[in-house]
Amino acid sequence: MSLRKKIADSEAVLNWVARRIAGYARMAYRSTKWQRIGFEELDRLAEAGEPVVVVLWHQRLVMSPFLYPLDKGRICTITSAARAGSMVGRVQHLLGMDTIAMSSHKRHVALSREVLGMTKQGVSIGIAADGPRGPERVLSTVPLIWARTTGKRVFCMTYSVKHGREANSWDRMLLPRVWGNEGVFLCKEWQHEVPRKATDEQTEELRLSLETQMNDLTAEADRMVGRTPWEPPVA
Repeated sequence: MSLRKKIADSEAVLNWVARRIAGYARMAYRSTKWQRIGFEELDRLAEAGEPVVVVLWHQRLVMSPFLYPLDKGRICTITSAARAGSMVGRVQHLLGMDTIAMSSHKRHVALSREVLGMTKQGVSIGIAADGPRGPERVLSTVPLIWARTTGKRVFCMTYSVKHGREANSWDRMLLPRVWGNEGVFLCKEWQHEVPRKATDEQTEELRLSLETQMNDLTAEADRMVGRTPWEPPVA
């Protein structure tokens, strides 16, 4: 094993990096004047111990630990077991969230039991809808699978900030400025039920519906703070 790989796989190094990222997220949250809109029903359910499925775009993960009302309930995010997904999980754990790593080595049945076990304890499930590797803003069927499996309500979430930059990554991760900033948290329920035995056509229709709502909500957040909303690439 090369020295570079040993360093990259070192628990001490990974934990150090996770603490730095978590510290940046905390500072960005605390130094920003936030508006929080549309969370009333989610807050009520969290306080009542009723879990939900939470969906957001991978681009808006930085502020994800501050979107869900952790003072009222618990949330567990499903992350990739790969190195990048593992780092996301470490950071979210440091900021008060539970995580479950989803890997190709973990049987679907075992993962389903783990997720269902969490929801039975009143823990909500969080999913980056286009993660872990994209394509950007193309919603996978994973949120639909967990909505169907758990029978829980689905809430779309996002955030945007007036001052920030987009990283040079596949998702163009939004990185808020850590001083003198203004931002908005938005939440909206996706009011559709996923049938137990949905056809391929029904699944695709529901997938596009949720994808559209996610894009509309994120565009609304961007416009509220003066950012130019995302537009799909020209084919």
